[in-house]
Amino acid sequence: MTTRTVRLALAATSLAATLAVAGCVSGEGNTSSAAEPAAGTTASGDGWSADTLTLDFATYNPLSLVIKDQGWIEATLGDAVDVEWVQSAGSNKANEALRAGAVDVGSTAGSAALLARSNGSPIRTIDIYSQPEWSALVVPAGSDITSVEDLAGKSVAATKGTDPYFFLLQSLDEAGVDPASVEVQNLQHADGKAALENGSVDAWSGLDPLMAASEAEAGSTLLYRNVDFNTYGFLNATQDFLDASPDLAQVVVDAYEKARAWAQENPDQVVSILAEVAGIDPAVAETVITERTGLDIDPVPGQAQREVLEVVGPILVESGDVADQATVDTALDELFDPSFAEAADPSTIAD
Repeated sequence: MTTRTVRLALAATSLAATLAVAGCVSGEGNTSSAAEPAAGTTASGDGWSADTLTLDFATYNPLSLVIKDQGWIEATLGDAVDVEWVQSAGSNKANEALRAGAVDVGSTAGSAALLARSNGSPIRTIDIYSQPEWSALVVPAGSDITSVEDLAGKSVAATKGTDPYFFLLQSLDEAGVDPASVEVQNLQHADGKAALENGSVDAWSGLDPLMAASEAEAGSTLLYRNVDFNTYGFLNATQDFLDASPDLAQVVVDAYEKARAWAQENPDQVVSILAEVAGIDPAVAETVITERTGLDIDPVPGQAQREVLEVVGPILVESGDVADQATVDTALDELFDPSFAEAADPSTIAD
C-alpha cells in the first residue's frame, strides 16, 4: 500500500503563502463572482440555484470550524441564501444526515464514505479536507494491556461506521487477533470516552479531540497508533444536491480551500476555535491541530485515497458491513467527483 504518511504542522509554508495570496487578498471575492446556476436548475433571486444551504461542522474537521467561524460562505452568498449549520458528532451521524437530506454537504472519514456508498447512499466525495491521525487505540491509566494482542477477550468501545471502528478492525487484523474474540461495544465517540474512563470497557478506539482530552485529563494512554489506518477527511454531498446546485457546491469547496490556506497561516487561531467549540483546553487543541492534523495535501479526491480504501474494502466485507466485494468495488469506482476540487478558486470567496 502506498500512502502519504507525512504529518505536517500548521506552520506557514510556501504553498500556504501562495494560496493565501490567491484567496485572502482584501477586496477579492464577492457576490458578483457567483457562479451561474447550471442548466435545468432553479435560481434564486440573486442567481443562486437554491435559497438554503445546509452544511455540517465537526470538531474532527477543523476547516469546517474555521469556515463557520469566519462567516465566509454567508458573506459570499449574501441575503439570497440562508446558510444553516448542523453539528456532526461522528462520520456515522454525518452519513445519516446526508442520507436523510438534513445536510447538503457533510464531513466523514474516507472509510465511512465508502461504507455509506456501498450500502446505497448516493454520496460523492467532492473535496479532501485533511489527512489526520485522528484515531488510535486507547487504554485507561494503569491498564495492564500493553499490545493489540492483549485485546483478545477484552471489551473495546468503538463507533461503528467511523474511522475508529475500521482502525480497530485493521489493527486486530494486523496483530492476528480474531475480531470475534473482542467484544465491541458500539458507542458514540463521547460515550466511548466516558466508558473508558469509568471502567466500563477495557479499551477504546478513540477520535480526536476527545482522545487527546482523555490523555490530558484522565491519564489515558495510546496503546497503538498507525497513521496509515486513518483514511483521510472526506467532504461529501448527495448526487441530487450536486445535480441541483453545482454552484453552491462549488462555493463550499472554494471556501474549504480558502480555509486550508488560512489555517496554515493562522494555526494559533485554529487552536482557539477548536478549543472553544469542543470545550477543551487549548493545549489539547494544540496537540490535535499541530501534531495530528495534516492540511497541506492535494484536495482533489483521487489515487492516494483510493489506495487507502482498497485496503479497507475487504474489511467491510469480512466484518459483514457490506454484502460482497463487488459492491465495494462499484462504490469505490463511483465515489469520487474530483471536478469541484479541480476547479476550486478561493478568490471567489468573500472575506
